[in-house]
Amino acid sequence: MSDTLALLEGLVAKAKSAGAHAADAVLIDSVSVSVGWRLGKLERLERSESGDLGLRVLLGKRQAMVSSSDRTASALDELVERAVAMARTVPEDPHAGLADPSELATKFPDLDTCDSHEPAADHLLDMCKRAEDSARAVDGVTNSEGADAGWGRSAVAFVASNGFAHSYAVTSGSLSASVLAGEGSSGMERDYDYTSAVHMSDLRAPEDVGHEAGKRAVRRLGSRKVKTCQVPVIYDPRVARGLVGSLAGAINGAGVARGTSFLKDKLGQQICAPGIRIIDDPHRLRGMRSRPCDGEGVETKRMAVVDDGRLTTWLLDCRSARQLGMKTTGHASRGTASPPSPSASNLYLEPGPITVAEMIGDIVSGFYVTDLFGQGVNMVTGDYSRGAAGFWIENGEIAYPVSEVTIAGNLKDMLLNLSPANDLVFRYGVDSPTLRVDGLTVAGR
Repeated sequence: MSDTLALLEGLVAKAKSAGAHAADAVLIDSVSVSVGWRLGKLERLERSESGDLGLRVLLGKRQAMVSSSDRTASALDELVERAVAMARTVPEDPHAGLADPSELATKFPDLDTCDSHEPAADHLLDMCKRAEDSARAVDGVTNSEGADAGWGRSAVAFVASNGFAHSYAVTSGSLSASVLAGEGSSGMERDYDYTSAVHMSDLRAPEDVGHEAGKRAVRRLGSRKVKTCQVPVIYDPRVARGLVGSLAGAINGAGVARGTSFLKDKLGQQICAPGIRIIDDPHRLRGMRSRPCDGEGVETKRMAVVDDGRLTTWLLDCRSARQLGMKTTGHASRGTASPPSPSASNLYLEPGPITVAEMIGDIVSGFYVTDLFGQGVNMVTGDYSRGAAGFWIENGEIAYPVSEVTIAGNLKDMLLNLSPANDLVFRYGVDSPTLRVDGLTVAGR
């Protein structure tokens, strides 16, 4: 990556020579392979490679950002000229600027985020075949939407006029299967399963993914509506992570600075039950969102964003930190075509002390959610309304499948009333164990 850093250093130097007071440049080279397999036949085989670079220049408090895929000397000269010309015409942004040199990362932990082996397309196809065959072998499965596998690698390099320069690479692999159960006359149901990891060797076995997809689809046959009621709701981990993601959105510094978060006045206050901890860990080995530094070169560190139920911090980049009169928390992320903005890294809710069976055991009537639909979350008010499917709970046991219902509540109350089981598994980058939230409205017939 030394040649790439040298290219970016030259680009930043050109921007300074052209009149920029400060500048930074980012370059991302990516390669990806994806395959699709359905009903025993190849459906898709794609490979793509891309390379983009972005230049941000600052003239006082005016900033502009331009991007290009052309790395010839003449194209880079034009890029600099265009960026500086744009910066002279845009309005001032009092919060724009690079990170202070004292905030920059100087140590870069090895997080094992790059798998050196690129899988062959034939290997990915074999994974798809095995997953779909396993899913279709489940009794009751009648059709398939196919299996998909993919792999990608991104090499990231970043240079800034405040003295920062660093590069690193990340990879990811994935496998999914989706099938249908039942017949048209008596009702059909669809479900899926998938696995993702930084290293291909950490993916679950294709047979496991396919079999689980088939089982999930068959379990949903014969689903019913239920009467509208207020009951405890259990969130399966694959949907519980959405609540953690909603929290991340609510503590994003950009939204807080705009006043558009339902938690904007809650810093330092109790937002969850005592004992609840939500961790952001950018240094997790082989984590799906691990990073040695943030998108502005700032040092990253593990932190409890919620500790013993109390909100301890916002997720801040330099700009949002300046707006709020605070210091960046090292949560900037960026691409090549837009300035930095805050985002979480590996975010997860720590597990609780009880099993899922114990969590369900005292519920006389309740709802176990496995799927959510729609985008009914108002980040300004916290109002929450999502279409849902899953299983009804009666006397502490799963009784029958449920579909075509809506869950409604408010995220402020939901966060205060949630409790976690002990089954946390790191899979997605935003993760949660099974969660129980009491007092939600399930709207049906």
